[in-house]
Amino acid sequence: MRYCVIILDGAAGWPLPAYGGRTSLQVAATPNLDRLCREGAVGLAQTVPQGAEPSSSAACTSILGYDPVADYVGRGAIEAASMGIRLAPDEVAMRVNLVSIENGVMASYAAGHIPTADSRELVGEIAAALDDDTFRLYPGIAYRHILVVRGHKELLEGAYVPPHDISDQVVAEYLPCGAGTGILLDYMERARPIIAGSEITSRRAAAVVAPTDVWPFWPGEAPASITPFAERYGVSAAMTSGVDLLNGLAVLFGIERLEIDGVTDGPDTDYAAQALGALEALDTHDVVVVHVESPDEAGHAGDAEGKIAAIEAIDREVVARIAGSAEDLRILAMPDHPTPIEIKTHVGEAVPFVLHGPGVERAIADGFDESGAGGTGLIVDPGHGVMGMLLGR
Repeated sequence: MRYCVIILDGAAGWPLPAYGGRTSLQVAATPNLDRLCREGAVGLAQTVPQGAEPSSSAACTSILGYDPVADYVGRGAIEAASMGIRLAPDEVAMRVNLVSIENGVMASYAAGHIPTADSRELVGEIAAALDDDTFRLYPGIAYRHILVVRGHKELLEGAYVPPHDISDQVVAEYLPCGAGTGILLDYMERARPIIAGSEITSRRAAAVVAPTDVWPFWPGEAPASITPFAERYGVSAAMTSGVDLLNGLAVLFGIERLEIDGVTDGPDTDYAAQALGALEALDTHDVVVVHVESPDEAGHAGDAEGKIAAIEAIDREVVARIAGSAEDLRILAMPDHPTPIEIKTHVGEAVPFVLHGPGVERAIADGFDESGAGGTGLIVDPGHGVMGMLLGR
């Protein structure tokens, strides 16, 4: 038996008044996912434990079969692992976004979705000016980067708000606060004139939204020992994703990262290449995880049409290819969390899933959406049990 997990990041959501009270999943044409639902087991999974931040970190940790509480790793440390950054015992890694703040309001949590080449050049300028014995700034993908802070483990106890949670809101009351965060506020202040004086910023300002600030959040430290996926479940695994978070989880869990040309974190990703690369990896691995970020990015942008289009592209280009590839294949398809268009951020509600393939006990629904999944009565809580269901453990 072989297994494939398809994660439609952020695809779940709330009813949309502009679409007759239907959710993005209900509006989207998903004939391939719908077929799986009519032939397999459909239900709801609580991927975010009660009281936990409804982040992709917690939710995707659950989907991969790990308990996001017992196996907790701060997201900064996860993304640092993806980038090959080794943290010393006295270091904290923080996710840092390049953002655009206009008149004190979070105008763009992603600096107008600055492309990676521009972003890395700008981050290099900041690092050249501000790196010292305390701070080291590492360039990541697009607007996402990592700041390593030495000698200030108290930052783990601070309070932080992700910038994508405060789109179009006044930022002053959401700045880092609590233990030790004064050094972060100072770093943010010192970075601002460097960004303002950059040629990258001038060029971006003339065409689109320009970066203005750095925004640190999601601290993490080097994790204690984590049982590798192969040891925990007795099968080998590989993953394809366009974001550092998932690639970092792969590193920490001992899952092989697939390098597939054209895989990105947005609507420009090569969906077909990602599916074909996953199928090729199934020749040498028992489990392959296909993580697609584009629905979540559209959700954060409040772009209902973009989210629907992303869901349809995953169904057409990824699910269709994988679902028809082999008779000895079990498929698990699901979002990690909802990203409702109305609020442009994550919530911790249960998400629909479909399990399809040999030996799956049926719990059918007419289509792949929140309502149909809730109607079968199949509930997986805690959500990290979905991997065991897929593998028959």
